[in-house]
Amino acid sequence: MVSYSVASMFFHEYTVPEIFTFISRSGLDAMEFWLETPHFWLRDLPTQEVLACRAEHPEISPLTVHAPILDLNPCSINPEVAEVSLGYAVRSIAIAEELGARVLTLHPGRRTAKRPPGNADFARFDRYMETVRNTALRNSLKISMENMEPAVNSLLCTPGRMRELLDDEPWLFFTLDVSHALAKSPDEPLTYIELCHDRLANVHISRVEGKTLHLPLDRSPVMASVMGALRDCRYNGSLTLEIEDLNFGHPLTSDEKIAVLARDCRFMHESME
Repeated sequence: MVSYSVASMFFHEYTVPEIFTFISRSGLDAMEFWLETPHFWLRDLPTQEVLACRAEHPEISPLTVHAPILDLNPCSINPEVAEVSLGYAVRSIAIAEELGARVLTLHPGRRTAKRPPGNADFARFDRYMETVRNTALRNSLKISMENMEPAVNSLLCTPGRMRELLDDEPWLFFTLDVSHALAKSPDEPLTYIELCHDRLANVHISRVEGKTLHLPLDRSPVMASVMGALRDCRYNGSLTLEIEDLNFGHPLTSDEKIAVLARDCRFMHESME
């Protein structure tokens, strides 16, 4: 059964208990917990607090986790940056297991310079995969790699490249970021779904307008077609709203954010039925 979720960073300025309460009020039944949610990240990652909130909110049942990405790059040309990034990837697996999550989403990293990736960059990516693989195979958690938006230095931003990676790494799953795919074309998310639906473990869903990514769904026909494709392939993971609150032109109150989620939640339910 599909679960209807939102990334915790949409409520980044609030405490973890408040975030759980707001998501519950929105009508969503799941959450993607970003480890960099400030109230969690800046207080030495108090996992017991998240577990307590989960116990208090059984209506928010499935939990997915997003590994840290800010200031990190596992494929960095700087070996110290790469090493710290690898360490956080491994640590994220342990934290996600402790939180009882079913999926952990990772980013693939990028070439440091804004130039096309070369052999050295893909070698660093291979080391990243080896490090994660050695930990992932000892856990029941699904480790899921996210597609990036098209960029000259991106290592993973096409459906074909994602399929190649999944074929090379049979233990790995796929997180489809719809906005990242839409930055290429309206048909790109459908191509990802067609090629990779058998390994799809999580979907980040949001709308694109011009060059602005991660907007609310707002009953967009494009969003409806993406969800129709997910329904047709019998996707049964989390459908996760990933909305950038800075795109609204003014700071939103908690009630305004809840209203945005509630509208999109109704649309998602209608589209997936």
